[in-house]
Amino acid sequence: QVQLVESGGGLVQPGGSLRLSCTASGVSLADYNIGWYREAPGKEREGVSCISSSGDRTTYEDSVKGRFTISRDNAKNTVYLQMNSLKPEDTALYHCATDKLTMCWEYDYWGQGTQVTVSS
Repeated sequence: QVQLVESGGGLVQPGGSLRLSCTASGVSLADYNIGWYREAPGKEREGVSCISSSGDRTTYEDSVKGRFTISRDNAKNTVYLQMNSLKPEDTALYHCATDKLTMCWEYDYWGQGTQVTVSS
């Protein structure tokens, strides 16, 4: 069965960094665009970043542009989200998801998420 597992979340101070990983089993991520999404209490799910299947195209939500970097290693069946200069408003449960057809408009599979908490 298809499974996506996120890891790398945790508690970090403002200005700190984390690197999230999304590793798949049962599916080749090389066939998919991959997105990172986040959910925070009281807020709707927000698209954070997206990377094309080959890695040649990336998109970012404006609030994270210049701070977050999405990348992928298809040989490891893994997508990463490097998060620098973290802010309290980045606190959320971060999910990765596959998107066969679009640049993260829709998703086919998703993981359970990893919690990122930015607090002093």
